[in-house]
Amino acid sequence: MTGDARFAPRVRRLTITSGIALGLVWMFAVTTLDANSTVEYSLLAGWILMPAVLGSSLMRPRFRWLVAAPATLVTVALLAICLTALPSQGPEREGWVLITTGVLMGGLLGLWFWYRWMPVPRSLDDPRSPRRWALIGVHVGLIVTGLALVAIGTAIA
Repeated sequence: MTGDARFAPRVRRLTITSGIALGLVWMFAVTTLDANSTVEYSLLAGWILMPAVLGSSLMRPRFRWLVAAPATLVTVALLAICLTALPSQGPEREGWVLITTGVLMGGLLGLWFWYRWMPVPRSLDDPRSPRRWALIGVHVGLIVTGLALVAIGTAIA
């Protein structure tokens, strides 16, 4: 949550990554699921707001606190998909569960590392720590694998 200029490249990267990933999540939800329109609009709002908040925070780091709003919209929508709109079978079913798990993990990591709502051990406090990157790698891997499974399931359907 710092205004430290060394943090800016990480925020830029997260801005771009979230724009791409959340766009894919929204596109797959709209085109492959029979989800409630509220779920679809929540994902759309999260897709628009997450990169907007992160990008704005490059000029005004205090805006980073607002990232909780789009993160909550996306997380609640994905949980709703898992509870009400999962495909009955196929790789896309597992894909949505992995996407949701990855987003939940990312939210917990954000609460932990950015908001500091729990003590961060020294081995994870440095943003360049290999252990911290390993956790981020699992978070990203779950989402990317989930998106790939949804895409594969859609292609073979």
